[in-house]
Amino acid sequence: MGDAFCPDCKRSTEVVFDHSAGDTVCYECGLVLEAHSIDETSEWRTFANESGDNDPVRVGGPANPLLTDGGLSTVIAKPNGTQGEFLTSSLGRWQNRGANPDRSLILAFRTIATMADRLGLVATIKDRANEIYKKVEDLKSIRGRNQDAILAACLYIACRQEDRPRTVKEICSVANGATKKEIGRAKEFIVKQLEGEMGQSMEMGTIHAGDFLRRFCSHLGMTNQAVKAAQEAVQKSEELDIRRSPISIAAAIIYMITQLSDDKKPLKDISVATGVAEGTIRNSYKDLYPYASRIIPASYAKEEDLKNLCTP
Repeated sequence: MGDAFCPDCKRSTEVVFDHSAGDTVCYECGLVLEAHSIDETSEWRTFANESGDNDPVRVGGPANPLLTDGGLSTVIAKPNGTQGEFLTSSLGRWQNRGANPDRSLILAFRTIATMADRLGLVATIKDRANEIYKKVEDLKSIRGRNQDAILAACLYIACRQEDRPRTVKEICSVANGATKKEIGRAKEFIVKQLEGEMGQSMEMGTIHAGDFLRRFCSHLGMTNQAVKAAQEAVQKSEELDIRRSPISIAAAIIYMITQLSDDKKPLKDISVATGVAEGTIRNSYKDLYPYASRIIPASYAKEEDLKNLCTP
């Protein structure tokens, strides 16, 4: 992971490289900064059924260890000629009639990939979510449950385990109709199943306010100076005994920092960008307000400036 200038964020941001697509992606807004970079690893593209007699494929598709036989199967291609078309179309129909034991898995993996792409997540997170789903599916305990919520929960857990957490609301925004409550219940169910039935520890790491801060600041179009001040304030707030969720603390600090700048952000806008209710932000701000002089860097606001903060 490195830094690069993002034209959408209008500043230097963290970027990640998606090896599967060859894309360099802004970690905060998901913009593809560079596409199809040259990769010296094996070529994975295939060109089956293209027009012409020659198939330029050099290697097959990548094996997927989560699928039967690695997901590698023989597909009956479509040759030229009337007799050949008749023969292969008949064979193709028989092939399609055969039961594919991986059909449900493939559909689930596609759904996970779609959600991950919409959130700008890298391939390692997609792969981890696929692994989690495969383990739960093997237990045969998800039948009759909300499939969309299960898949969304797998992605949420994968983000946590890869130290790239997303809020439940962010995951909910790309899930196919699953609610926050349903995703939350599905997450608890998955953890219980894997820890209880398989004896696996589902360590997801501790969430910190800083995990979300830069992305929230990017959504609000905050300046580099304001972002750095917010980051420092978040770090110092961890020394305090503020019993609020990390997401609420991040939202409250953003509100505090923007009130000290010329580009003030309405509470409503911060609520939309962070997914935290306005009332929750107010309560968190109330808890942080007495410590404003301790957490806000002096280089950003002096003691006199802090007096301009709204009294909760």
